[in-house]
Amino acid sequence: MRILNTEEFNELIKTGTTLVDFFADWCGPCKMLGPVLEELDSEYPDVDFAKVNVDENMELAGEYGIMSIPAVFLFRDGEVIGNFGGYRDRESVREFLDSKL
Repeated sequence: MRILNTEEFNELIKTGTTLVDFFADWCGPCKMLGPVLEELDSEYPDVDFAKVNVDENMELAGEYGIMSIPAVFLFRDGEVIGNFGGYRDRESVREFLDSKL
């Protein structure tokens, strides 16, 4: 999973399906969710998985109304099709993805 800046984020979400993990380096639940998303990345080849550091991209976090992290957003062709906040285990994230794809 690559870490995006605002420009890269805006470009990536334009087309296709993209899952974005809004995180911070100091966030414990974010550190727990990261490996879960990395594992699922290989299981969903049609979904781009990426991360955005909210401390480095505060305007982007504000644009999406992110008040707590981790915050995961699923985009299709630039539109939000689903999101959740907080840590979720692998099966829960899989259920989220399967319900939206």
